[in-house]
Amino acid sequence: MKILVLNAGSSSIKYQLFEMPGQSVLLSGAVEKIGEEKSLIQHKIFRKDGSVETQQIQDVIPDHLASLRRIVNLLLDPEWGSIKSADDITAVGHRVVHGGEKFSRPVIVTDAVMDELRKLSFLAPLHNPANIKGIEVASEIFTHSIQVAVFDTAFHQTMPDYAYRFAIPERFYRDNGLRAYGFHGTSHQFVTKEAARYLSADLDQFNAISIHLGNGCSITAIKDGVSVDTSMGLTPLGGLIMGTRSGDIDPSLIIFMAKHLDMSIDQIDQLLNKESGLKGLTGDNDLRNIIQRYDEGESGARLAISMYVYRIRQYIGAYMATIGRVDALIFTAGVGENSAFIREKVCEGLESLGIIQTKELNEGNHSGIRNIESPESNVKILVVPTNEELEIAIQTLPFIEA
Repeated sequence: MKILVLNAGSSSIKYQLFEMPGQSVLLSGAVEKIGEEKSLIQHKIFRKDGSVETQQIQDVIPDHLASLRRIVNLLLDPEWGSIKSADDITAVGHRVVHGGEKFSRPVIVTDAVMDELRKLSFLAPLHNPANIKGIEVASEIFTHSIQVAVFDTAFHQTMPDYAYRFAIPERFYRDNGLRAYGFHGTSHQFVTKEAARYLSADLDQFNAISIHLGNGCSITAIKDGVSVDTSMGLTPLGGLIMGTRSGDIDPSLIIFMAKHLDMSIDQIDQLLNKESGLKGLTGDNDLRNIIQRYDEGESGARLAISMYVYRIRQYIGAYMATIGRVDALIFTAGVGENSAFIREKVCEGLESLGIIQTKELNEGNHSGIRNIESPESNVKILVVPTNEELEIAIQTLPFIEA
């Protein structure tokens, strides 16, 4: 059975084709800069001999429909593809960022589901409309495939009410659904399962703190294998300092900007989501560049790194108090998996909490899951590569087998 996983953004579509249930990836890629003067297609095919071949194509791709048609052409290509017709795709698994309280697990896409997703778009105006467009276009092309929606928020639906509610009048929750939902749930769920398996621990008794660090960042408290708290809230803006997002701020900052700086809500939204975080502090949201500037002694870069790491450490301490026994601290996603510098800085000074890292294990290029803690550490420290696309395929599979 072949499952195509799609992650549609406002100007991009990422895709990956899996052979299930064996979980082997056949090909992957992305269409970027959709609707711009020149779009870019990056396509990889994984050969049976274990080799990987890549091609890049620049072209004018005006919209999501044209993008998916190009993806299908690549899937069907005798040299670069893995199917003979669109009907060979058994199911399409779609990443949907916000499922609200309505969706706590994956669902087959129906007209009723699509109506609900449109209603939820106000909660994720930058993400859900693009996800919806991806589903609509895929349904036109893959007419014989099961369409399944997998939600970033679903994993966090196990949070208790005292963790997800805001201390504002109850009517805003009752009438408008204003509460913390959390995001990156597909990633946190995948690495939690992988870490428990790696440590030969029972998932339903496994406690961990999962730290997803990329351009977007979030941290989740895992108790008995499920999410009990997470740093992102109503939208992906809250919590940790990110590439372009501010993370947690004093809410009165928004009031001050509106009343005293004459900024509109749209301007503040743009500022906090697109121009803040590391970019706001340094002018650059690429952490690799900021680390290089840090090493060169630049004061602005040093402040930004200190703030970035400080916020992560604050959440680690809070979540240790939340879940009690911690079996593992998990680093994942682009920065979490690849930056030994950030992992070292995060763990510095946490010895009193039983978190002790080994410099030699932390450094160097490695693949797969690995331990980086000292033998004296009471908490396992793991680097676990995330694979959100595989998790979406795994969650899509039961709908085929049913």
